[in-house]
Amino acid sequence: MALFASFAVALVVPLDVLEGKAMGFRAPLFLASAVLVPLIGRRRRWSPYAHVGDALLAAPFLLDTLGNLLGVYDEYPQTDDVLHAVNWVLLVAAFHAFRFRKVTDRRDAVLLGYGVGALAIVWWEVLEWLVSEDGIGGAGALSLTYGDTIGDLLLSSTGGLVGSLLAVRWLGPRR
Repeated sequence: MALFASFAVALVVPLDVLEGKAMGFRAPLFLASAVLVPLIGRRRRWSPYAHVGDALLAAPFLLDTLGNLLGVYDEYPQTDDVLHAVNWVLLVAAFHAFRFRKVTDRRDAVLLGYGVGALAIVWWEVLEWLVSEDGIGGAGALSLTYGDTIGDLLLSSTGGLVGSLLAVRWLGPRR
């Protein structure tokens, strides 16, 4: 619910803190994280419903949106780096919560989760580039640097490894 409220504010209220944040592009993607999981769960008749996975998947998008709405990114420049690591811990843990509740080989699960996290950040950075000043169409919505992109790749993939290790430990099958 907090995610929906944050996006509604981000899309409707003209806030200066959202200037240059590409919210028009990001909000629909972020909302999908909160809307698609319940729809898929209902269609597939998940029993029990994957509450942990659902919360883990929506949390990074909520953190990012709240960080932008509250001006945390502007006030504390390191916020982007911290959230890249933390958000990938959560996203990869969500992957495990949905997909690997019944895996028997923990090593394979850790590596697969890590790989999914690494691919996710690569594609996220491609999407950021597409809406950046230099990207396709020159949308100019984001001002990115090569150093920022490399830092995001490193922090997020490291967060993905940590998320994979933690999720396999706490969400994986019991020995």
